[in-house]
Amino acid sequence: MSQSQVPLFPLSAHLLPEGRMYLRIFEPRYIRMVKQACAENTGFVMCMLNAKGDKSANEHIYPIGTFAHVVDFDLMDDGLLGIKVAGSHLVEVSNITSESDGLRLGQCTSLSDWPEDIDPKKIAPMDERLKEIFAKYEDISGLYDNPRFNDPLWVLRRWLELLPVDGGLKQQFLQHNDCSKLLNYLNALVP
Repeated sequence: MSQSQVPLFPLSAHLLPEGRMYLRIFEPRYIRMVKQACAENTGFVMCMLNAKGDKSANEHIYPIGTFAHVVDFDLMDDGLLGIKVAGSHLVEVSNITSESDGLRLGQCTSLSDWPEDIDPKKIAPMDERLKEIFAKYEDISGLYDNPRFNDPLWVLRRWLELLPVDGGLKQQFLQHNDCSKLLNYLNALVP
């Protein structure tokens, strides 16, 4: 995907490449989006909400999102559609428009990935703390068949997804061509 018009799914949480997330779909516009993505074997972009942005001008969606696709779905006990999505790659979203049912579409351009030449020693003890989180919270660990705690980039992305920090800060980390600022931030934060 170099540049195309893609449906957007804004949330307060963020999904990053190789990340997984459960979603409960109940709004008609998002049910339509998921049906279309499954029927056409395409996807949509998971975007973070900007609480300070003007919703009427579509400025409530941060510009960096993650292209995602549905990997599993089921009808939940409450009648809602439950889906599991997987993040593929980062995109920059621009020129957001709204369809008649409120589904937003954005012009999406793929972004280059962070280099993967991180010394595994630099993520200690973050990797061990992440293992502890996965062991304690089945709703997180259940998303992954094969967690890659020995992959520094995978560990950094999972931490960025899990951190309860402002979306603007997460966007700042994603805007850099490498993960050094995130790595420094997490090294100072994670004991």
